[in-house]
Amino acid sequence: MERGGRHIALTCFSLSTVLALILCAGCGESGKIPITTSSDTALEYYLEGRELAERLRGQESIEFFEKAIAEDPDFAMAYLNLALVSPTTKGFFENFDRARALADEVSEGERLNILGIEAGINAFIMQQRDLYTQLVEAYPRDERAHGLLGNHYFTQQEFEAAIGEYALATEINPGFSPVYNQLGYAQRFLQNYDEAEKAFMKYVELIPDDPNPYDSYAELLMKMGKFDESIEQYRKALEIDPNFVASHLGIATNLNFKNRHADARKQIEELYAIARNDGERRTAHFAMAVSFIDEGMMADAIEEIRKQYALAERIDDAGAMGADLNLIGNILLEWGKYDEALANYEQAAEVVRSSDLSDEVKDNSKRNFLYNSARVDIKLGDLASARAKAGQYREEVEALGNPNQVRLAHQLAGMIALAEEDFDLAARELEQASQLNAYNLYRLSLAYRGRGDIEKSREYCVKAADYNGLVDINYTYIRTKSKDMLNRL
Repeated sequence: MERGGRHIALTCFSLSTVLALILCAGCGESGKIPITTSSDTALEYYLEGRELAERLRGQESIEFFEKAIAEDPDFAMAYLNLALVSPTTKGFFENFDRARALADEVSEGERLNILGIEAGINAFIMQQRDLYTQLVEAYPRDERAHGLLGNHYFTQQEFEAAIGEYALATEINPGFSPVYNQLGYAQRFLQNYDEAEKAFMKYVELIPDDPNPYDSYAELLMKMGKFDESIEQYRKALEIDPNFVASHLGIATNLNFKNRHADARKQIEELYAIARNDGERRTAHFAMAVSFIDEGMMADAIEEIRKQYALAERIDDAGAMGADLNLIGNILLEWGKYDEALANYEQAAEVVRSSDLSDEVKDNSKRNFLYNSARVDIKLGDLASARAKAGQYREEVEALGNPNQVRLAHQLAGMIALAEEDFDLAARELEQASQLNAYNLYRLSLAYRGRGDIEKSREYCVKAADYNGLVDINYTYIRTKSKDMLNRL
């Protein structure tokens, strides 16, 4: 399982983005970020929780962060890390708000850490980069600081820069296992599969009794199309920890790719049966929806997301509710039910607007609605309206300097150009959109086919068809279509 892949609904993190490497560093060691707490016992609990969280055992880490807070109710970093492993969006924000309120009472390194995460939540990505750069400059001998900055680059798809920070972390502490995991994923995204395998093997060597090294290696094998070998590695992870959620998802995803959808859903049912909290139940519902979409069963997929929504509604988790309604809208849009899609997008925007989420999160939700409503306009053939909204969206996200949202602006422009059959413009825009979105690879194949460049069209169609993403809904939308198209090119 990849670190840096947690998504906080309605923020710039599409599961961005924070995870185990975004943990406070240090313990009074020379050159490390100090940890501010009034209790030695609280510190012991915190360090136990941090160790578990860094090994992606987030559920197990919760009790230690909670114990640390019980010993020291003003322990900012315990609140921060409890937020990062919270199974719900509501829990994330509640605990993060406590950490933020304490940010001026802790060490400078801890303050920069907290403010950096706040910048990410608010989609102020360049501000986040500046804060994390300050952190590394202030604590150049702190491996976790370098890991955190590396994760920032990673989430912005600047993988070479991320690898540089991870390498520095390993020089400082060769036994710091989390960065080898991230190195593997960064190399994988660069399609340096041999280097990725070396990093994952080092990860296995360092913590052979943990599930995640086998899980991460399994994901590399899945990416390479070695589905049976991938399943074998995922099962090794589950032998160590039967509750390791990502490995259940990995097995199900491999089975979907083998067109064994019923078996995939049995695996997800197994995950649901052992789920320890609503976060894991929501994950199971989402995975079930992805499997149904892959089989073309859109109504069943929407029903799963509605169950997911009900879990969020039960605790009035506005962030998750808004994300779920947008997700239903996306499925309806793919299904050709455009008016219903728009209604769900509108409801999502209203849920967030009327919530007690921050003004910055609400502003981001407004931009998200602008983007989604433009996509509906494209489907309805109202390209003038789509262009106007796309222009407004691009202006707003460029002013923010958010690279991921700028990529979305290019994606939207490319989609409009495809609809207008301006294939040259479509190709130029889509080349600047996210290449980690399999749907964009498929759109690029369409654009180059429209230009008459069959060789280039085939190149992108192969990339789309063989994307093999873990529980990746964008890939699910086009997996079968891209394989069918490839057979015709």
